[in-house]
Parts: sequence; C-alpha cells; structure tokens
Amino acid sequence: MDPDQIVEIATGRQPADLVLKNGRIVNVLSNEIHEGDVAIAGEYIVGIGEYEGAESVDLGGQYVCPGFIDGHVHIESSMLSVFEFAKLTAARGTTAVVADPHEIANVLGAEGIRFMLSSSKYCPIHVYVMLSSCVPASQFESAGGELGAIDLLPLLSDPWVVGLAEMMNYPGVVGGAEDVMDKLKVARGRVIDGHAPGLSGKDLNAYIASGVQSDHECTTVDEAREKLRLGMHIMVREGSAARNLDALLPLVTPETADRFIFVTDDKDVDDLRSEGHIDCMVRRAIEYGIPPIRAIRMAGYTAACYFGLRDLGAVAPGYRASLTVLDDLQACRVTQVYQSGTLVAREGQYVDSHARGPHRPILRSTVNVHWLEPDQLAVGVDSSAETVKIHLIETEDGSIVTGRSLEEMPVVGGRLSADPARDIAKLAVIERHQASGSVGLGFVRGFGMQSGAIASSVAHDSHNLVVSGTNDADMFAAAVHLVKIRGGFCVVKDGKVLADVPLPIAGLMSNEPADVLSAQLRTLNEAAKKLGCTLRRPFMTLSFLSLSVIGSLKVTDQGLIDVDRFERIELVAS
Repeated sequence: MDPDQIVEIATGRQPADLVLKNGRIVNVLSNEIHEGDVAIAGEYIVGIGEYEGAESVDLGGQYVCPGFIDGHVHIESSMLSVFEFAKLTAARGTTAVVADPHEIANVLGAEGIRFMLSSSKYCPIHVYVMLSSCVPASQFESAGGELGAIDLLPLLSDPWVVGLAEMMNYPGVVGGAEDVMDKLKVARGRVIDGHAPGLSGKDLNAYIASGVQSDHECTTVDEAREKLRLGMHIMVREGSAARNLDALLPLVTPETADRFIFVTDDKDVDDLRSEGHIDCMVRRAIEYGIPPIRAIRMAGYTAACYFGLRDLGAVAPGYRASLTVLDDLQACRVTQVYQSGTLVAREGQYVDSHARGPHRPILRSTVNVHWLEPDQLAVGVDSSAETVKIHLIETEDGSIVTGRSLEEMPVVGGRLSADPARDIAKLAVIERHQASGSVGLGFVRGFGMQSGAIASSVAHDSHNLVVSGTNDADMFAAAVHLVKIRGGFCVVKDGKVLADVPLPIAGLMSNEPADVLSAQLRTLNEAAKKLGCTLRRPFMTLSFLSLSVIGSLKVTDQGLIDVDRFERIELVAS
C-alpha cells in the first residue's frame, strides 16, 4: 500500500479496510492491557484508537493479542502436509512458524527444502525456514540427501529463509571440523540455531563464539542458566516426546523473559489436536504463575525479535495484522485468528475463505528399495555353539533414548530368531533411498509383541524402512507393503495387513486432513495392540531405533551401532 494512503487511513481521513472494535489490546511493548480499536489496511495495522472502516467487527471486550509464533518446529513430525499443518495450528492462534525441514532434507536433500518452501505458499500462516545443518546426521546412516555449505548457499537468497537450523554436530564445531566450519561461514550474519544437550564450560564457550545463538535442548534450570549467562536465547520446548516447559519456567523472570522463546520442535497430529500448539504453552505458563502478558510476549514477540521478523509479534501501527483474539486471557481460549488482515479461523475452526487452496508441488516417490528376499532378514551365526550372547537394544516407554544389555540367544540351524516369550523381537533397517540393498539387523526388547510385525518409513534421521517383528515372513510382508504404499506405517500378522497409514509425501507426511489422519493412526495403534504391543506409541519408539546419535545402541542400514563409542559393532558379543 502506498505510504500516502496509509497516512490518510491512519489519520482517520479515509476509512480502514477492517476495524476490530471494542477490544482489549494485550500490549507486549508497553506491558499493559488497554482498550482501543485496531485499524487495518491491507495486511498491516495502521492505527490504534477510534476508527471507522469499510468492515467492522465488534469484539465485545475480548483480548487482541499478537499471533503466536513457534520458534522451532519440524512440520514433518506432525505427519501432516504443510497446508494441513497450517490449518490446524492457525485455528489455535498460531500465525507464523520457523521450520527446520530436517526430516525431508534427509530424504531429498535440497530438493526437500525447496518442496517445503513451495508447499508453504498460500498457507494461512507464515512459514519461515531455517536451513538444515546436519544432513546426514552421521556417517553410520545412509540418507537420501547430503547438504554441504555449497548446497545451502543458494537457498540463503530465498526471502523466506532466515538462517541455519540447529547445529547438532556440536563436537564438529568444538573440534573445528572443516565441513561444519564452512556451513557456519556461509550463514554468518544470519541467525544460527543450536542443539547442544549437556554442553558446558569452555566447549560451550567455543560453540557460542562460533556464531550459534540459541538452544532448545535445555532440560534443567542449571543447564539453561549457564547458556543464558553466555548469551544464548533459550528455546523452551514442549513437544510430543520432549517436554521441558515445567523444568525451565522457574528461570523466567521479568529480567530474563526476553531471552526465552516458546517452541514445539516435534509434535504429532494427535497432540496438536488434543492439546493445542503454542496456545497450550501460554496456558500452562499462566497456570504456573507467569503473568499473562509476559507469557504472550514469549509466545511471539521474543521469537520475532530473535529471527528479525520486524513486522510480527505486536499489536501496533506498522506491524502485520496477524492477530489472535481470546475471550479468556487466563485460559488462553482462542476465538478468532487474523492472518495479515484476513480472518483465517473462528471458534477453533479454520475458515477456508482465506487461501487460494493448497499449493501442491510435484514430488517424486522416495521409497526406492532394491529387490528384497525373505532370506535377507535372517540372522546367520558363524558358530557351532548352541547359544551365543548378543547385544540387545532395550526400549523404554515414552523415551527415545535406548539402553543396552547382553542376552543369551539359542542358535537353531545356524540362525538367531525372535523370542516373544522373553519380549525379544527382531529389528531390520532397509535402505530405501538409493536401492543399495543394504540391510542392518539386530534385536530389541520392550515392544511386547507376541506375533506379527510392524513397519515404518519414518525412521530418524535418515528415514530408511525400519521393521520389527516376531518372524521373518511377517517382517518381509510389512516391508513390501510399505514400498507399495510409497511409505508410511503398517501392522502385519500371518501375512495379512491389519492396518496401514500411507505417508506418500517423502514417506513422512500424509495428504489427508488432520481428523482423517488421526483416525488412521488410532486404527493402526489398535492393530499393534492386537499383536501384544504394550507401548503407548509403538511407532514413535520404532522411528527412533535407527537414530545413531542418541541412545546407547541402535541399528541402521549399515548394521549395529554402539552410540556410546560411535562405532559399528558385531551383533554377537565377543
């Protein structure tokens, strides 16, 4: 809009396009709540006071807040397409997210990042992108993409790209690894997010001095305090797996609040639907005792300042009219959401008049598996002994960190098999990007399966096919079915598919609306229970059993990985 026209509207000489009347403005700039009309012209707020407009909405004393911002999220973890994720979170008061497309980048490299940027067009929320810094996660996983500094550099020119995403390879930073340093150099002058659980002392100094400015991995007040003292912005995470809000809120004071940002990191569709998004964090913070204006400030303004989003995060002239209306400040109950001056949600429901509809860029199939035979899932043992000791992965319900043990296993016909009576299932990871034929095998305890098999193409971070089961035939059938549906989840028993959830977008995301996907996942988990699975979310646990940088023992397509020593080991203990 022409500046002359803006002045005419702001002075009241011309009517605004839209006026939100009789609202109580939650002012995160002056730390107060005051009455006033909000005059909107085009996509921006042009005035606060008494105004008339071509359209007026009487808020009847409701609270007008800046739209919420998620400062760090992997949209793929919701299992929703970008547009469906945007619809769901917009209805909860979110008007912007800063996304790290780390998962799809591990499948498709730079093509995956471009796909997410393209998919974000015409969404009811703003989707800003941080470039994934660690693809692949480690040399012990075969990913579908590889991103070096030279691959990231052209993407930095995109106006929706704001910086470099979580630098998980903090040992590489501290050790001065050349490839890591190159990525930090190309991102110099941009925002660089961190990921450094437990890092302390001089190594933490070095990590921050390299250019890293934030961390979302703090789990204790002491850890967050040290990072805060050294200049880091603390991202307070409340996702599906990792929940750190309660632990970190004691550190939030009037003096420190501007250094805290609310993020979800990884939150699946069911939790988004049942708990909410950033609105859930605001509500919980207020219940804890954080003053409402301060909680709302951390839910938007602090992220906007950190990422340099100068026109987001406040209700004031010159700011984008991305607004969340609450009828109850304490309960953070969202009634209306405006994105750039257009109503996008009302009473918890997306209003589809906002967007032109989802932009659906073309994406190739990403499940490319070499011809597979059942015998490739057999674990042969070169031993004449009747039993051998193996390295066994131990899972814990609700945790992505695995333990380990040594377990005596019988050798029958020169092979090792699953033992449901002792809750020992077989685990296979099948490379699915380059059709290399690479298959890693191991054993896992904790699922409770007494029959059948479960399989997933969501397998952090490289997202190969991961299958666990009680017999080779069902494991083979499950793997073949995932190839047929272009990725997703499935449950198989006696060669029959009991339930599946297709995830055709990179084997990570569904094309379905949130309610349909949730229903599919409920059916899937019920089918897993019929196999005897005792875990609350067996597929979430399964998806982390191949992540070679967290836990004690994992299986990738390259074999059994001792994460503690960061080396490949043999299944049979010497």
